[in-house]
Amino acid sequence: MFQDKGWLVQDKEENYYIYAQTMNGKTQYGLVVGAYVNDYMTGVIKKHELTRRDKEEDRMKHVRVCNANIEPVFFAYPDNKLLDELINRYAATTPEYDFIAPIDGFRHQFWVISDKKDIQAITEEFDKMPALYIADGHHRSAAAALIGAEKAQNNPNHKGDEEYNYFMAVCFQASQLTILDYNRVVKDLNGMEAADFLKALEKNFTVQLKGKEEYHPQHLHEFSLYLDGAWYSLVAKEGTYNDADPIGVLDVDISSRLILDELMNITDLRSDKRIDFVGGLRGLGELKRRVDSGEMRWALALYPVSMQQIMDIADSGKIMPPKATWFEPKLRSGLVIHKLD
Repeated sequence: MFQDKGWLVQDKEENYYIYAQTMNGKTQYGLVVGAYVNDYMTGVIKKHELTRRDKEEDRMKHVRVCNANIEPVFFAYPDNKLLDELINRYAATTPEYDFIAPIDGFRHQFWVISDKKDIQAITEEFDKMPALYIADGHHRSAAAALIGAEKAQNNPNHKGDEEYNYFMAVCFQASQLTILDYNRVVKDLNGMEAADFLKALEKNFTVQLKGKEEYHPQHLHEFSLYLDGAWYSLVAKEGTYNDADPIGVLDVDISSRLILDELMNITDLRSDKRIDFVGGLRGLGELKRRVDSGEMRWALALYPVSMQQIMDIADSGKIMPPKATWFEPKLRSGLVIHKLD
């Protein structure tokens, strides 16, 4: 219907596109590209999260029915001066689309790159990159790549240059991305009194009362605890983490091992009903609200993971612990669609 009404128009030539998102005065610029299915299958496109087959299949049904990639996946690439200069040149011109999303108030802008020299320059720069990194959308990436592989297997005349060999991604420079904290709220103290809980924390953390005002973690290995109407700073003691290990350095690993597992007996973050997770966009006020309401007993705020940490984990072949990253803004679907035929 969208094609019939002329809302979606097929470009006559292959183009790249620039997709800019602005949140809280900060703009990040992404390049909309066709990611190569085989690069995903062989690990050139690197991931840092596990995927579940049932969730992959759910998204695969959507791609099969539409025979198109409608939801873009979110990639990061190492900073690149030439691409940065090219993008800034286009960003100084009038965009094809420019709108404020009514739900969240974020700005979205879109430019078409049709100049042959610029297209060649972008292609050459991406050819030089040893890897791309999935920032957000691991299940969408898996589903898109698996459908491409499925179509190749079912095509007796497969050549390797068909559209289904590619899936749609928006690639951002790593340093531009905003990763928010992904915080925890817990329903009980595992049978302890509040004073006993605070005392138990002192084994692995330096605990300091901060008062009733919201307190954000100021640096890596510092946490903010909200309990009984007060905020506390928890600083992990030396020896409780390993800065040389891509996983051991993560605050999500420290808090999972030393608080949730050791003190709360919460060992599976994906399935335990005693814990819930709050994306950083909702602020510390949401943590306070859920505890003050009596729904939850206490809350823990984490310092945000960095994109460099994510890339280090992906490069090492390891997997990020669950519920570790929250990316904002989210990509909008439908600005550009990649048809698979």
